[in-house]
Amino acid sequence: MKKTCKYYWEDFTVGSVRDHGGMVLSQEDILRFAREFDPQPFHVDETAASESIFGGLIASGWHTCALAMRMMCDAYLLESASLGSPGVDSIKWLKPVRPGDTLRLRTTVLEARPLESKPNIGLIRSQWQVYNQQDECVMEMQGYGMFRRRPEA
Repeated sequence: MKKTCKYYWEDFTVGSVRDHGGMVLSQEDILRFAREFDPQPFHVDETAASESIFGGLIASGWHTCALAMRMMCDAYLLESASLGSPGVDSIKWLKPVRPGDTLRLRTTVLEARPLESKPNIGLIRSQWQVYNQQDECVMEMQGYGMFRRRPEA
């Protein structure tokens, strides 16, 4: 069965901005992710977290990355001609994410070009910015996505 796509490489023009999400992160969400994937004391132990430089429990930066990915999937990626990603250039965790924070994602297309070796595929370079409910940027990353080009009619 062939997947019908709503978005192709041509839909990601340089300078375009998309806002996604509004996910509330609970204490249990933070603890569950950290226990399985990043069990550092300030992610899994409230007492240790309160004595850390963060002054309380915080989410793993990798959890924030995973939430950004989920918001992007829900917003458009699952309806796109995505072919995955060859990688990211940078990730910066700018502020701690705490229980009760509401996160949203903003993606900006920085570059878009067809692949010379595979002209039916286009590459985009994007900036992802995750904001909390106070409009503070808590994470920023830049990376790439590969998309099929729109088939000619």
